[in-house]
Amino acid sequence: MPLLGLGVWQGRPEDGPHVEAAVRTAIEAGYRSIDTASAYENERGVGRAVRECGVPREEIFVTTKVANPDHGYDKALHAVDRSLRELDLDYVDLILIHWPVSVRASFLDTWRALEKVYAEGKVKAIGVSNFQIHHLEKLLGASEVVPAVNQVEYHPLLTQLELHSYCKTKGIQLEAWSPLMLGRVLEEPVVQELSERYGRTPAQIVLRWDLQNGVVTIPKSANPQRIHENADLFSFELSAADMERLSGLNRNERSGMDPDKFEQAWSW
Repeated sequence: MPLLGLGVWQGRPEDGPHVEAAVRTAIEAGYRSIDTASAYENERGVGRAVRECGVPREEIFVTTKVANPDHGYDKALHAVDRSLRELDLDYVDLILIHWPVSVRASFLDTWRALEKVYAEGKVKAIGVSNFQIHHLEKLLGASEVVPAVNQVEYHPLLTQLELHSYCKTKGIQLEAWSPLMLGRVLEEPVVQELSERYGRTPAQIVLRWDLQNGVVTIPKSANPQRIHENADLFSFELSAADMERLSGLNRNERSGMDPDKFEQAWSW
């Protein structure tokens, strides 16, 4: 799994050409990982861009997710097939349970469905998103396959140290969504200072912090310049002291929903 990918959240279906353009730009800039979801309703545009970009399919890592209304064994099986049709791909590299909700059905039933499509080769890996430790413990206690990935909100204001440590002990790769906190973290004085000192954009400083912490990151952008800038993370390194300063910004502050409160508020 590439350390860096492009997220396409909020790339709506009516913005299909823009989503496709962003994915094509990212691939041209060297990205080899694209993260979408059924709930984003843009799988069709993502799949078209991946198929037509000129890069061999096996070199591009495609992630999608099972939406909340599709929890349950049979519904999840249908959801995987629907995503494959929308993407028009023979397989996806990774499919995630989007949120650990259980209003309509247990996410354990959904996981059993993902284990089945994994065994069938429709997906190369299965994982989860927005799972806290107690969700993971429940899943691991009733499953055959350990999630390959846990995709969560992660940035210097929400370092999730306990969750990250737990995932490491279980062999689960942590992946960051909203790594720039919708731009809010970029305004932090420490980030601004490091940006000037390293001669890098604030976004590059934060994304480099992700990578040096061993966290896969998928910044979202449709701006070609930012897509290229966000890809330029491998020619510099933050010092240990500066890594600590960034981690010290933690306030357990979220830009998205708290997974433990999401079930009462979700609308997807």
